[in-house]
Amino acid sequence: MITTFKTPNVFSFRTALYTSLVLTLLLTGLLWSFQLLNWYLVLTFEILSFIAIYLLVQFRTQKYIYNRVNRIYEELDMIEESKSTLVTTDMELLMDQVRNYATKRKTEIETLKGRDAYRKEFLGNVSHELKTPLFTIQGYILTLLDGAMSKPELCKKYLKRASKGVDRLNYIIEDLDLITKLEVGSMTVQYEDFDIVQLIKNVFELLEIKAGKKNIALILDRSYQNPIMVKAERERIRQVLTNLVVNSIKYGHEDGTTEVSIEDLIGSKIIVRVTDNGEGIKKEFIPRLFERFYRVDKSRSRDEGGSGLGLSIVKHIVEAHDEHIYVDSVYGIGSEFSFTLERAKTE
Repeated sequence: MITTFKTPNVFSFRTALYTSLVLTLLLTGLLWSFQLLNWYLVLTFEILSFIAIYLLVQFRTQKYIYNRVNRIYEELDMIEESKSTLVTTDMELLMDQVRNYATKRKTEIETLKGRDAYRKEFLGNVSHELKTPLFTIQGYILTLLDGAMSKPELCKKYLKRASKGVDRLNYIIEDLDLITKLEVGSMTVQYEDFDIVQLIKNVFELLEIKAGKKNIALILDRSYQNPIMVKAERERIRQVLTNLVVNSIKYGHEDGTTEVSIEDLIGSKIIVRVTDNGEGIKKEFIPRLFERFYRVDKSRSRDEGGSGLGLSIVKHIVEAHDEHIYVDSVYGIGSEFSFTLERAKTE
């Protein structure tokens, strides 16, 4: 972009030089023809006239060129941002503005390319997630229609497996619907005061059987004698805790532990931590953990079931409360997911 502005400088210099020479010669010829001055005065007049005309033409030419270039830039910027910029005759400032403009457009293009890649990957993931249960349901139904219905035991077995495929479809559709509502803001948070310690214990009770299949212990880091009251939507926070604990069970080692702790932060904030001693997550996978349908181990994750939207839902619910979620993991040692909450105001 810099080299394109060297031509106007050369053009203005040549224009001023040629114009000054021509006008000076014309004036000199005019004065000499009338013999108004002697040769000494004519020479002095020529030099002064040349300098004056050169400076005037150079200034006017550069100002015209700079104003034209700056006006083009302003029109482009107004189309993109509907903003007005100050007209300047400072070429260095103008060049900086054009460079900034080009950098901004390049950043926008790269962002759009990234979003397009994400969109394509998301559509591919949705298609794959929906195809898996659909093919399962279709396979068992076709088998029944081909004659397996005459065998009651086989019929019942296949219908149960088809039912699991329907359940998985329901999970995916309901979770996608929930995320969409959270993103567009159509689902508002219904704040209430409740005891987060009791809610954690309730989640443990619901998931006790699931954890027992892998002999994973669900524990609190210590005995909480007094309730810890927070201000949030109880059922949404229950969903956050459930998804995080289920995730730790899914990727946890047998005979392992899932520990939940509550700590005070600055001001009226607390932080809830869900820690496990499972397989952990490699650093390169952590930035994408909260994307829809993103799975670190795709084959194993699908075998474990679920919609693949659990962590994405967690992130959206926490952010809908204007809170933050964090993840810290060491591969081979374990993972910790944590989120903040607002303490309820006490009377």
